[in-house]
Order: sequence, then structure tokens, then C-alpha cells
Amino acid sequence: MPDPTLEEAIKEAYASNPVGEVELNTLEFRHPNFVDQNGDPSAIRVVLDNVDHYLTLEDDAPLNPGESVLFVRMAFELTKPEVDSVAGPAMDITLNNITPEIETQIRAATRSPYPVIGMYRLYLLSDKTQPQNNPPMEFQLDNVNADDESITARATFGNEAQRPFPNENYTATRFPGLSR
Repeated sequence: MPDPTLEEAIKEAYASNPVGEVELNTLEFRHPNFVDQNGDPSAIRVVLDNVDHYLTLEDDAPLNPGESVLFVRMAFELTKPEVDSVAGPAMDITLNNITPEIETQIRAATRSPYPVIGMYRLYLLSDKTQPQNNPPMEFQLDNVNADDESITARATFGNEAQRPFPNENYTATRFPGLSR
């Protein structure tokens, strides 16, 4: 997982802490079963705020790249990934006061063999034209539990410690000088 790079606007906001600058924390969930009324791929997009927001996605977003899309207001909680030498990084997510539509979609997705993929994006209220964490943090949902009021899940990022180093395969086909 590449380290997310913060945009200059958010760095300035963190450094100067201006009055009235508001962070917009967003979550996006994608799954092959999430489709719109036309049968096209869709996503569940929520923003931690009391109003809905149209926010512009990054140019290489998996769905609707570079477009301004609706993020629906919703209360949610995130716990930051722990620092652990044994397991891969993970965080807990709780979505509160979910709509029946979201509950139905998530329940159907958890019965599927395909994982729900999520993305965390950070925006500033003063700059809705791009996420301030670039690239946005992508994760997979595990241990999803839904009831009539909330959804809880564990977001995992993969275990970077288990990736081979160097992560390039040196084969005789790619590097003929290896064989004699």
C-alpha cells in the first residue's frame, strides 16, 4: 500500500488551523452487485456530515473518475489502524442510522464470493475539487455485521510485511544472463 500523500491545502490547514476550515471524511464502498437503476456499476458513498455533498473524485478513481458525485450524509466512526508486528493493518468501521437500501445492498454483498472494496477520502469544505489524501486509502471489508440500525466491519489493507522483497521475480526468461 503506497503511503498517501497529503495535498498542500490540507497541510496548510493542519499547520495553521484556520477557524472555519472543515474536514470532510468520506467512505466509498464498491462491489460487483452494486448497480444503479440502469444496471451500471455503482457505489455507496457517504460523508461524515449533517448535509450531503457533491465532491470531485480523483482522475484515476475506479468508478466515475474525475466526476463530481454525491456523497450522502451519514454518521460513521473509524478507528485508525493499530501498529502491530504480527497482523496486517486494519481499522474498524461503524456506519450508524443506515438506510434500508444500504442495509439490503451490504447484506447481499456479504453473501457473495466477492469482497466489498472500500475507499477513504479526505476533503476540505473549502476545496471539494479533489481528495486531500492522494492516493486515497483503499481497503477490503471483512467480518461485516448488519442490523436495522448500523453496519460494523473490519477494514483490512493487506499485510505489507508479507510482501516479498525485492518484489520482482528474477527469471531466466526476463533476465537471460541468469542462465548459462
